[in-house]
Amino acid sequence: MAVKRVYTFGNGEAEGKADMKNLLGGKGANLAEMNLIGVPVPPGFTITTDVCSEYNDLGRDKVLELLKSEIEESITKIEKLTQTNFGDKNNPLLVSVRSGARASMPGMMDTVLNLGLNEDSVAGIAKKSGNERFAWDSYRRFVQMYGDVVLGMKPVSKEEIDPFEKIMEDVKLEKGVDLDTDLDVNDLKELVVLFKEAVKEQTGQGFPESAWEQLWGAILAVFDSWNNDRAILYRRMEGIPDEWGTAVNVQAMVYGNMGDDSATGVAFTRDAGTGENMFNGEYLINAQGEDVVAGIRTPQQITKEGSIRWARLQDILEEDRVMMYPSLEEAMPEVFEELNAVQKKLEMHYKDMQDLEFTVQDKKLWLLQTRNGKRTGAAMVKIAMDLYREGIIDDKLALMRVEANKLDELLHPVFDMKAIGSANELAKGLPASPGAASGQIIFFADEANKYENTILVRIETSPEDLEGMLIAKGILTARGGMTSHAAVVARGMGKCCVSGAGALKIDYKERTLRIGSDIYREGDWISLNGSSGKVYAGQVKTRMPDLDGDFASIMDFASKYTRMSVRTNADTPKDAKVARGFGAEGIGLCRTEHMFFEGERIKTVREMILSSDEEGRRNALAKLLPYQKSDFEGILEAMQGFGVTIRLLDPPLHEFVPHTEAAQQEMAKEMGISLAEVKTKVSDLSEFNPMLGHRGCRLGNTYPEITEMQARAIVEAAIALKKRGVITKPEIMVPLIGTVEEFKMQSDIINKTAKTVFEETGDTIEYMVGTMIEIPRAALTADKVAEFAEFFSFGTNDLTQMTFGYSRDDANKFLPIYIEKGILKNDPFQVLDQTGVGQLVEMGTKKGRSAKPGLKVGICGEHGGEPSSVGFCNSVGMDYVSCSPYRVPIARVAAAQAHILSED
Repeated sequence: MAVKRVYTFGNGEAEGKADMKNLLGGKGANLAEMNLIGVPVPPGFTITTDVCSEYNDLGRDKVLELLKSEIEESITKIEKLTQTNFGDKNNPLLVSVRSGARASMPGMMDTVLNLGLNEDSVAGIAKKSGNERFAWDSYRRFVQMYGDVVLGMKPVSKEEIDPFEKIMEDVKLEKGVDLDTDLDVNDLKELVVLFKEAVKEQTGQGFPESAWEQLWGAILAVFDSWNNDRAILYRRMEGIPDEWGTAVNVQAMVYGNMGDDSATGVAFTRDAGTGENMFNGEYLINAQGEDVVAGIRTPQQITKEGSIRWARLQDILEEDRVMMYPSLEEAMPEVFEELNAVQKKLEMHYKDMQDLEFTVQDKKLWLLQTRNGKRTGAAMVKIAMDLYREGIIDDKLALMRVEANKLDELLHPVFDMKAIGSANELAKGLPASPGAASGQIIFFADEANKYENTILVRIETSPEDLEGMLIAKGILTARGGMTSHAAVVARGMGKCCVSGAGALKIDYKERTLRIGSDIYREGDWISLNGSSGKVYAGQVKTRMPDLDGDFASIMDFASKYTRMSVRTNADTPKDAKVARGFGAEGIGLCRTEHMFFEGERIKTVREMILSSDEEGRRNALAKLLPYQKSDFEGILEAMQGFGVTIRLLDPPLHEFVPHTEAAQQEMAKEMGISLAEVKTKVSDLSEFNPMLGHRGCRLGNTYPEITEMQARAIVEAAIALKKRGVITKPEIMVPLIGTVEEFKMQSDIINKTAKTVFEETGDTIEYMVGTMIEIPRAALTADKVAEFAEFFSFGTNDLTQMTFGYSRDDANKFLPIYIEKGILKNDPFQVLDQTGVGQLVEMGTKKGRSAKPGLKVGICGEHGGEPSSVGFCNSVGMDYVSCSPYRVPIARVAAAQAHILSED
């Protein structure tokens, strides 16, 4: 049976459907689905994502051979439905060629519109439509898009605009007009000539006249765009696999630029920034789709309500709004009613907020795309809960609709309202993406790292600005509406954005921002309020947001459906309380060494290190005991009733001593010893590879008095709290074991010390002694270790380091290159390597429980807060994951989602 590579749709029929997203891409699958449910969609066909993989493997010529007959048959179907002929000069079929990956990648890949036009067919279109201006406007757009996308026309330098836009601006200046729509037929004809001359000059070849040559060039260019820089960066940012590839969608053109009865627009069934249940969007009369998203012309609002809000933001009077910026609801009421009905139908069908692209041609509505809309973290939570309350989805689906990592956006600071009241407001734009951001002005995306905190200021952004947008704290544009590239991408990133601030005058060459009579230069501080659209001078004070309402409801759903509990990594009572506020059920890692660096304690630690015998060390440790006991009391009390895993001293001693001569002199003075003695001790402690040297349980086994002091502090703290009625569950963890004998020696010291404290106090407490599995040998011999250990906690930071043989401190020198070249798909220190490190984790868990059924097992590496890694931990049967306090909500949702998926 022949492999099917092309799927057609049109006139209410389709060869594909919504659940074929992996094969047809999101756009292609939804175009097919809209046909099947009766939504008006221009006919066309989808080339599958598999063909993109074939193209990358087999090359251009082979793929053209494989596609030729199916493409020709599919074009014939479109011709029959539209009663036009592809390549005909009198009655030409014109098509659009668009990308469509299975996961939404807005603006990252390429599109070509009006394909099929040439010197002959433009006359045919003019005659058939009775609108010569429309025909030549479409032709100049096609030459511009094809030149950019297929022929590679690019600006000469970053200070220069697109070469086609430069020609356009020069012509408008010469003609004395401001807008593209003010150009007449002769102007547009002149533009086509100038555009073609620019193509010839820059590429050395003439513009292709054959419609079939144009089509094949555009299809292959879309496949090529899967591997352009911005698409690669976006995939890494969103965790989209490189091997998925993109589909290509070819559709009959419908025209929003045929006159005042035609329009194009983008709409959302709910507010993508706030989640409010309000149909909203933007459109332009006599325009094509790129005009709206590029932000070159000021867009108009779809609904009357939205138009009134927009006018207020722009300080436009009501009568001026109605005359100059009427909403679609006011300008084309019948079309609006149909669009409103369609958006309701699509949201109910997909049971989620939809992002729509539409065109109106001679007052007839056509849908070009629907997809689940990108939204901010706050909107994500509100939409999920609103759909649940409206009875459209149940609580499980509401929870599954939450993208765990995006919850991080809800934990970002917002501006303090008191500070806002006294801030100097500079300008006002559209609240494109909520949040608060302060930073130093930069004008070019590739300079986003120039300062620690930056605000990217642009006339309008383009997909090429993606990397800079990702790095910057906020984005400010002079042009563009709520559906512009800057707005849509910023919302997807959860990045604060103000768009369409018309008062801004930006000069890229001079690197200045003029607002009225004030001039701001690169490096000056400004602040953006993405929730109000306001721009302020300088830095504005922030505060932490309130987390209740819908956020709390989602967390309740997470608690209902999770199997694993979520703990936190916390070293102070403050961090422990923060994590408890986010729902952490205990501490999975308390690093005791962090306590040694505070205040006067470091002097006592250094005294212990410099001591030449056990007595000296014990004297110093006796001074540390009250500090440690007080710390443990605070942390155990903050987590009363929940387990607290306290790791004994882990890092090598050289980390506690000074390494510069000035600091060593100060230490010698404080200790009352000579500088030479300090230098000798520091030298003695130095190691060739300290992270594999004298640290962890090796310290406790060579200097058992250290373990004794820490064990005593823990037990005494728990007994003191017990007397105050506080329930504690201390879990003492031995780090870095490689052999069972290492663990047994430490365990014996801990148990002997606890027994001594019990005798001294006449009281007892329950405690556990376990170990951190972070050395491959410990995982391989986990059944032997589990005979003596009461719990395991996988320390996947070090386990990853030792399994790969990568130093966490030095891996940044090569890991980015490895990821770029495809040697690794992810940074293994951020996303758990399930194939290698994960195999050790799974083996260690199974072996441990084979020796001790019911053995408590958790993870305390940074992977404990990364959603895919949390899913893996659930699959191997861990009891809990532990992560930093501000990732606790992310881990809770990820754990619940993993359990729901495992049951389905």
